Amino acid sequence: MPVPLAPYPTPPAPYTPPANSTQSQLVCSGCRNLLLYPVGASSVCCAVCNAVTAVPPPGTEMAQLVCGGCHTLLMYIRGATSVQCSCCHTVNLALEANQVAHVNCGNCRMLLMYQYGARSVKCAVCNFVTTVGASTSMTEQKFSS
Repeated sequence: MPVPLAPYPTPPAPYTPPANSTQSQLVCSGCRNLLLYPVGASSVCCAVCNAVTAVPPPGTEMAQLVCGGCHTLLMYIRGATSVQCSCCHTVNLALEANQVAHVNCGNCRMLLMYQYGARSVKCAVCNFVTTVGASTSMTEQKFSS
């Protein structure tokens, strides 16, 4: 006698907060998960690691950067000059958009970001040092055409 197959369960509908309540989000200070919390809360307890994360005051602008040591997404208060990663403890420079510049690596052509005004930048992929600044180096001229 054949066994009847049960139908696949329907996936749950994605969570949508009620229209009358506003929520905000921040990154857990313990496990780096994204936490949702009601506006007005002073702190949030993570359901995964039980770490309590303080909520920044209302109106505080937040910014994000990727840690140079472990590539974890970090959130910080806009205007900070440095951010220490809670995972690997690397101190990362927090630069505003107008304080950074870009150049292609003179060897592998990887797009590199560096502090505006620096004389050279070392590629993390191939370790080649590309000269930057007011005068364009021979290496950059060779690849710019």
